[in-house]
Amino acid sequence: MELFEFDQGYFRRLQQRDQPTERHFAAYFGDLLRIKLRARFLHPSVIEDIQQETFVRVFAAVRSETGVREPEKLGAFVNAVCNNVLLEFYRSSSRNPQEPEVREEPEDKTIDLDGFLVSKQTCEQVKQVLEQLPEKDRRLLKSLFLEDKDKDQVCREFGVGRDYLRVMLHRAKQNFKEIYELAKESNWQRNVLRLILTIS
Repeated sequence: MELFEFDQGYFRRLQQRDQPTERHFAAYFGDLLRIKLRARFLHPSVIEDIQQETFVRVFAAVRSETGVREPEKLGAFVNAVCNNVLLEFYRSSSRNPQEPEVREEPEDKTIDLDGFLVSKQTCEQVKQVLEQLPEKDRRLLKSLFLEDKDKDQVCREFGVGRDYLRVMLHRAKQNFKEIYELAKESNWQRNVLRLILTIS
């Protein structure tokens, strides 16, 4: 693989959430992280989780006022973040030796997004929350959860690879949850929650 040299212009575009730059970043480091993590003989789903968590932390650091600031150190920074995530995974596994290495993600107590979106009774209420999201997030969640499209098809529609789709989906879910939390205290939200409790 040809090594890429990151400059200040690239770094600025990354900070400004330029989509082609983000896609290049995710594809470039996605390949490198996969090679690194496969050498540890990890399960493919674990590799995907570590990659996604690495990207989320790196993007947050790049856009933070106290995060990484030198473009030429991006590669070393991504590697260091990945190492930290990997160590956290090993520590978590060692604390639970009786549990299988690859476990289902713990239930999200804030909102069961998958179940919430596929429930016919709450579809209209969910759409009201979706309408408050940025257009890209709204389209992504509708495609995957309401329209039940195949991930490969969604990748083609958005012009991204699987690595970057995971980053986009994580961000869209976080935005959805934030809006959901803001609306939680309203009368409308209490009615939705009562409805969910009734049908669950």
